[in-house]
Amino acid sequence: MLYLYAGLIGLIGGVTSGLFGVGGGVVMVPAMMLLLKLDIKSAIGTSLAVIVPTALIGTFKHHGLGHVDWRLALALAPTALLGGFFGSWLTKFIASADLKRAFGGFLILVGARLLLFK
Repeated sequence: MLYLYAGLIGLIGGVTSGLFGVGGGVVMVPAMMLLLKLDIKSAIGTSLAVIVPTALIGTFKHHGLGHVDWRLALALAPTALLGGFFGSWLTKFIASADLKRAFGGFLILVGARLLLFK
């Protein structure tokens, strides 16, 4: 059953990643916590490992469709890499329960913003 759930999480995460540009954090992390009973820190780390190949294939396809602004991507990449390192480092100091609440609040704020504002 573990591998069935993992396969479904991967499929849904991949589709939402290619479709919306999200999938790892928004789909895979909560699904791994709920269905696979992973701690949020393990779910985040696992999601990041999975999202690398997912992002590469999605980028390749979106590039073919003309949907990638490479100048902007190159401008964002250095600070995104730095932010990814810093954010991962911060998890050492944040309790899992607090991280889970912060993540839930972040999802609610982003969701409300997308639903309510242009």
